[in-house]
Amino acid sequence: MFSIEVSNLHWMDEVKQAEDLCLHGDAIAVIGDEVLKYDNATVSSTALYLLKSIKENHKIYESNQMLPCCGFFMIANETLSKVDICGCPNGVDWSVLHENDDVILITETGKRTVIPIDEYRKTVFSFADLIESFYNSAEDKIIPEDEFDRNGYVAFWNEWRALRYEL
Repeated sequence: MFSIEVSNLHWMDEVKQAEDLCLHGDAIAVIGDEVLKYDNATVSSTALYLLKSIKENHKIYESNQMLPCCGFFMIANETLSKVDICGCPNGVDWSVLHENDDVILITETGKRTVIPIDEYRKTVFSFADLIESFYNSAEDKIIPEDEFDRNGYVAFWNEWRALRYEL
């Protein structure tokens, strides 16, 4: 079994929410019989990492956490088609491995849960759609003037849309 839910969606700075590019919330992932929680996670990053994990393996502690505390900045590639998000080492992580038509989730305790890829994709899309819907219903974002920050945000959404709508 795999599910992921979020509550208390919010921008860190409600007063300047048009300038806040990262969405936060209290995230709960259920993997097998384990419940993994992280309050005030950067769930916009979580959604992108989950979308990436539909096709790519993610090994625990080798890069970002699946439920990250923060994302200080986004680093775009040259074509603005992919982004790396850098944050602190706090958060909750698990591995996502692919084997044939299954996804294997391995938690910090070493427990393994096997899920058909179609079921995994459906769960990930549902979560990503919820996050995207919150963005779409929010006040329009003020795109940063700084080229580095602007490119990171543009690349974030370019990669998101490619992963979500072209899979």
